[in-house]
Amino acid sequence: MKKMTDKVEPVNRISPFLLVLILIVFILSLSALFMAMQSIAEQTDLLNSYSFLVIGVFGLAISAYMLLQTKGKPSHISLELPRVLTTLECPKCDFKSIRDFQREDYVFKETGSCQKCNEPMKITAIYREAKKKKD
Repeated sequence: MKKMTDKVEPVNRISPFLLVLILIVFILSLSALFMAMQSIAEQTDLLNSYSFLVIGVFGLAISAYMLLQTKGKPSHISLELPRVLTTLECPKCDFKSIRDFQREDYVFKETGSCQKCNEPMKITAIYREAKKKKD
């Protein structure tokens, strides 16, 4: 069982939207290259064929760069779960005890016995530990 203060590591995945965008740019670049090669082979309108060639090469370069950037480095962002505490009080002698939260804890639940007078203790508070500010 994990403690509440364990860090949760994220799974590194490529966004489906980004993957579709890269695929669209790649397909458009290949079609521009095909049109450029066909136009150059037929010797028709060389200005348009060279512009399609530049657009195709540029599009392939952008799609390769985007794919390499998304696959390259995993992000090291982690989520630190806060520590949750439970306060126990004895209604008879006002003895107070603080412990880590346990499953099935709820306020006004009678649990355990008092260390001083052996009366049943009640849970009076469940709260998250305050974060310490970094200066």
